[in-house]
Amino acid sequence: MSEYQNAAMATFFATCPKGNEELVAAEITGLGGQPTKSTVAGVYFQATLETAYRACLWSRLANRIVLCLAREEGIERPEALQAAVRRIDWTRHLTPGATLAVDFHGQSEHIRHTRFGAQTVKDGVVDALREAGRERPQVELRQPDLRLYAHLHRGRLTLGIDLAGISLHQRGYRREPGHAPLKENLAAALLVRADWPARTKRGEPLVDPLCGSGTLVIEAGLMAADIAPNLNRERFGFHGWAGHDETLWRELRREAEARASLGRRRIKSRLYGIDQSPQALSAARSNAMRAGIPALIDFRGGSVARLVRPEGCDGPGLLITNPPYGERIGELPELVPLYAALGERVRRAFPGWMLALFTGNPELGHRTGLRAHKQYAFKNGALDCKLLMIPVPEPAGEQPGEKADEATPEHASGAQMFANRLEKNRKRLKKWLKQSGETCYRLYDADMPEYALAVDVYGDRVHVQEYAPPKSIDAAQAQRRLMDALGVIPQVLEVRPDRVYLKQRERQTGTSQYQKRDSSGERFQVREGKALLWVNLRDYLDTGLFLDHRPVRRMIAEMAAGKRFLNLFCYTGTATVQAALGGNEGGASDSVSVDLSNTYLEWARDNLALNRLDSSRHRVVREDCLHWLETAGSEFDLIFLDPPTFSNSKRMEDNLDIQRDHGRLLDLAMARLAPGGTLIFSNNQRRFRLDDEVARRHVVEDISARTFDPDFQRRPNLHHCFLIRHREDA
Repeated sequence: MSEYQNAAMATFFATCPKGNEELVAAEITGLGGQPTKSTVAGVYFQATLETAYRACLWSRLANRIVLCLAREEGIERPEALQAAVRRIDWTRHLTPGATLAVDFHGQSEHIRHTRFGAQTVKDGVVDALREAGRERPQVELRQPDLRLYAHLHRGRLTLGIDLAGISLHQRGYRREPGHAPLKENLAAALLVRADWPARTKRGEPLVDPLCGSGTLVIEAGLMAADIAPNLNRERFGFHGWAGHDETLWRELRREAEARASLGRRRIKSRLYGIDQSPQALSAARSNAMRAGIPALIDFRGGSVARLVRPEGCDGPGLLITNPPYGERIGELPELVPLYAALGERVRRAFPGWMLALFTGNPELGHRTGLRAHKQYAFKNGALDCKLLMIPVPEPAGEQPGEKADEATPEHASGAQMFANRLEKNRKRLKKWLKQSGETCYRLYDADMPEYALAVDVYGDRVHVQEYAPPKSIDAAQAQRRLMDALGVIPQVLEVRPDRVYLKQRERQTGTSQYQKRDSSGERFQVREGKALLWVNLRDYLDTGLFLDHRPVRRMIAEMAAGKRFLNLFCYTGTATVQAALGGNEGGASDSVSVDLSNTYLEWARDNLALNRLDSSRHRVVREDCLHWLETAGSEFDLIFLDPPTFSNSKRMEDNLDIQRDHGRLLDLAMARLAPGGTLIFSNNQRRFRLDDEVARRHVVEDISARTFDPDFQRRPNLHHCFLIRHREDA
């Protein structure tokens, strides 16, 4: 089509990720285009067809290059959209028999769905071709000959030919992406912001110490060797366009191939991708091979904690990396030490270098102990992220790169106070732990108001619960203190960071404490007295073992010998296991455990099986406890009643408020208690007050103060516990 040849100028639109418009405009200018307007996620520019082809081949930052055929205002109704499409002469763009697809973006008051918008555009094309005496084109969504781009926002329509076909970020080299990879054009944008194009011209080295599948270092290699990012792509969108100039395209490809051949020989920079995962390194090497630059990158295994500067990399260089940044709170325990170790090793081994750290959690970036002098905002998908540009200072004393010892960063003053409190609590509990043999205990429970955490030890694992800060507390400050604590805990308690599990504990309603947070299925066995019990620290808010009730379970074991035991709201059946195993005089003769949750009843069955307890003697029943008590006919010598503070499970006939409903619940339970038997009633309502009528009808003994071991004596209101028996004159 002559109107797009012979150096004629046309209007094009380069789409890009949000926030990258300025970079894309500069890139288009460098390729010979003339940017005219930037909008959200795109740049309009004037250029020749040659420049547009060059942009498809060479743009490292754009998603698509669109040849604009129409830019109209006042498009609100589908009729107006279809009419605007019909006004274009599609015979000059769509060859006979060619297939078609429409990518529609945006909406209006009358066009609310992208599929409807795409259908309307397609109908306009069909109408225009029929009027010109041409056949109706077939729609092919996956691999059409011609792909149209349509965007509608506030009545403004942009319509054109997608010259890219598929997004330009899909270079074709990445088939084994590994974990949460960066898109290729985002990686390229980070490198541009880090001034890599100028640095590689000076011959500076580049290191990615957490390279994963290698996207950052591969994009850096393509830049350093002057290789067009889409040189290996076999087909672009313009190949199915009627106006395509194949001769021009072949000329541009030959030019790019010549530049790549020369660039591979002239590259000055040395590039290193480091990762401790063999699988990630294997994927990275394969990706580099498909990108055509396997010899330009040195991939090697290694952990951040033992990071050293590669030999021969003297002078300044660029460290650029995209560490994981914990989209879920449970991922933070492993990441805080990772960032701290990164900062420590970078400070020791890379003085005078620039660290470009890309993260979705800037507070983690602060864990490096290094100060950024610039920050750039980016979007990684829907996540708001920042590229922190951090000049690495000269070291004080130690020579750079000499040692590869494990990094042990120093703590801030507040974190050191928290560490000291952990040590103090360990010393206080040491004698009791040795005498009792307990391996699961609470070490810290918001002892310092600034660090509102509960820290529980389960053998060689640590369970950390963050109490949600009140609105009066600055959220950023609370986050910093949490990071401080997570940096301290593995060192003080001598556990691996991956053995620290974090959850946020908020005021619970209904059955939210039982709702699943994860689906790892990661459970392990702990010992409590005679019992072995399954614990899961990752998947649920609670772990399967209420540590504060340990003395109550111990009491149940001593009281259960030869008795019929009933466990109401049994949770994971830990009290039933203790009753069945019993103390020195033996365990319960039989038991019934009642709960409404299938998940926790299965857990209870597993706990019983783990201790080789006979399921025919120790039954597990799925039922609403209130309903079960109303219909049961059996009597029991020992009953444990430990209801939730509040429950509104959909499977219950009514909700349960323990302060309001405990009188009725206790009456029903006492009706099942045999003469001479004991009911142990416990609950976690902090301000609970026992109904006076209960004390008048039954013999009640408040034993709450006796049901706290040394690890919980700082929180005497954590639960309330009563022994309730029948009056002899009843």
